[in-house]
Amino acid sequence: MKMTMHIDEDVLDRVMTITGAKSKTQAVEIALTEMARRHRLKELLSQGLGLTPDELKAEFAPTAADLIDSHGFKVAEHKADYGQPDPAGQ
Repeated sequence: MKMTMHIDEDVLDRVMTITGAKSKTQAVEIALTEMARRHRLKELLSQGLGLTPDELKAEFAPTAADLIDSHGFKVAEHKADYGQPDPAGQ
């Protein structure tokens, strides 16, 4: 299904850079998925949780795609913040 949307190009470019999305469609899908995930988290937190650690992990654990930055590095191993050199030189 094809859909026409008017999206600020600067914002879309930034999302593509931050996420490493290869297309505008992929960037929009990533952003929408993240917003839905955050909303689910807020709903659960407002209910006082009541979930076991395993249930929380299953609901909110990042996918493999979430752990890889635009350069192919695992995010936890990549110390520079959004492409900026690490001030400690690491």
